[in-house]
Amino acid sequence: MKSAVIQLDLSPPDILTIKLIGNWLLREKLPPPRDVENKIIENPKIKRLAFNTEKVTDWDTGMMVYLKKILEIANRRKMIVDKEGLPKGVKKLLRLATAVPVKEQPGDPLDSSLLYRIGDISLRLTKSGAEMLAFLGEVCLSSLNWLRGKGGFRRSDFRLYLEEAGAQALPIVTLVNFLVGIILAFVGAIQLESFGASIFVADLVAIAMVREMGPMMTAIILAGRSGAAYAAQIGTMMVNEEIDALKTLGISPINYLVLPRLLALTIMAPLLALYGDFMGMIAGALVGKGMLGISFSLYLNQTIGVLSPLHFILGLIKACIYGGLVAFAGCQAGMQSGRSASAVGAATTRAVVNAIILIIVASAITTIIYSVLGI
Repeated sequence: MKSAVIQLDLSPPDILTIKLIGNWLLREKLPPPRDVENKIIENPKIKRLAFNTEKVTDWDTGMMVYLKKILEIANRRKMIVDKEGLPKGVKKLLRLATAVPVKEQPGDPLDSSLLYRIGDISLRLTKSGAEMLAFLGEVCLSSLNWLRGKGGFRRSDFRLYLEEAGAQALPIVTLVNFLVGIILAFVGAIQLESFGASIFVADLVAIAMVREMGPMMTAIILAGRSGAAYAAQIGTMMVNEEIDALKTLGISPINYLVLPRLLALTIMAPLLALYGDFMGMIAGALVGKGMLGISFSLYLNQTIGVLSPLHFILGLIKACIYGGLVAFAGCQAGMQSGRSASAVGAATTRAVVNAIILIIVASAITTIIYSVLGI
């Protein structure tokens, strides 16, 4: 059995006939396709390409690989290809291989012009904003139905979400807020000690934790913990078509999945923030005792003197807003997730990023409002 051989025939001169001879198997050493390309380059009059496979003794995917390269050359040269001389099986396989065009890979964004990138970002932001507003409208309608006694979720699920968002988050909330209190106390002690005003470390830590750092750090913890979990849970349900099943049964996914999580996190965020405030103040007291020699009783009296119920109320309002935003971002990312494992991972990342952005924006807005109102 002969090995793979090609013969090129230019009769008539405008048609290049490729005669395939021998055994065209992938394990054989196949002739280089550049021989055909060189022949085409040498004869610019060639407009058509034909095949003759009468002397092919055996073939497998080796012939397909070779013919595919030849067809790519013909397409580049914009030549007419006559496939009638090919074996019947080869023609069917080529027809299947070329039935769906190859999907073009997206280009490198760095190769795009600045104007193109600005436009692309603007379109994506517009689309994201519209989706967020639509989801917000659905959540508001669901909340109104719940207030009218038409809530579509089970109380057992709601209790479970309360436990997951609250009690199970206590260890990480304790650790982070305690360390934040230590950092604030150290920074304040270094500066205030030079003025002989070390006792005001208690004021700094108390006000900073209650009004700003306690609610914000707790919200960021919840964004990485609960918000990401909500996105992953709902995204996985989207992949498993469980949400489609709920819609088929006439159950609103917003009522059944989103609303209980939103309520649970909105309720638990202020409680966790209040707990985090006390952890930060305890850390400040330890730094004051160990670094500045301030007794615990003196530190406690100074803290009680500077704090008022209004400070706690303002901080709890922020924490309540942050909790709702974290749950909103996590559930939205989950509900808009794709139907693959990678899409769930992307939704989880998007939930955390969006939640942190919303927290920072809400913090800035509420701080400005407090400042304008003089509180």
